[in-house]
Amino acid sequence: MRDFSPAFRSELEDLMTWRRDVRRFRTDPVDEALLARCLDAFSFAPSVGLSEPWRILRVTSNAARAKALDNYKTANAAALSQQSEDKQDSYAQLKLSGMQEAPVQLAIFCDEHTTKGHGLGAASMPEMRRYSVVSAITLFWLKARAEGVGVGWVSILDADQLCRDLDIDPAWRLVGYLCVGYPEADNAAPELEQLGWEMRAEALNIHEV
Repeated sequence: MRDFSPAFRSELEDLMTWRRDVRRFRTDPVDEALLARCLDAFSFAPSVGLSEPWRILRVTSNAARAKALDNYKTANAAALSQQSEDKQDSYAQLKLSGMQEAPVQLAIFCDEHTTKGHGLGAASMPEMRRYSVVSAITLFWLKARAEGVGVGWVSILDADQLCRDLDIDPAWRLVGYLCVGYPEADNAAPELEQLGWEMRAEALNIHEV
């Protein structure tokens, strides 16, 4: 078994602590070689049946980015209207996307019909393919943070509409729309916690059977 030093374990915990969902980006470009190193993290991710179902789309054109941003604005307006009356003002003040500033934007999909892995582990739980993509995104996120790059996951989107707008293969399902770039500032605490929207639980919710 590989024996990791106490110093490494401590730094790993620091990395997980300082991994934040970034929404405030500088517009500086991200070096292509650095981005490639971060994306290599997908190669190390676990996947059900070794299916590696992730599909990565770089959203680079002004037209595609504009469609994605309009999608977010429409979905965000709908989400605002669904908030309780006492939360609407607070919600309206939240910055929930870095799509206007982030120099790199990635749409991450799951290929639901991949033949790689021969269906192992996904016959009874096909959602395991999407969970595999989430695991891969997490490794990418940690690698990016280790390189000084921030990642923001935009979840306020109409996924079906985005797939239509970007002309995506019908077998691909959107898992994450990621904004990537250098953060304006480092924060150990989630921004939503800093702004009083919600607080982290003081203890894990663990049950026994």
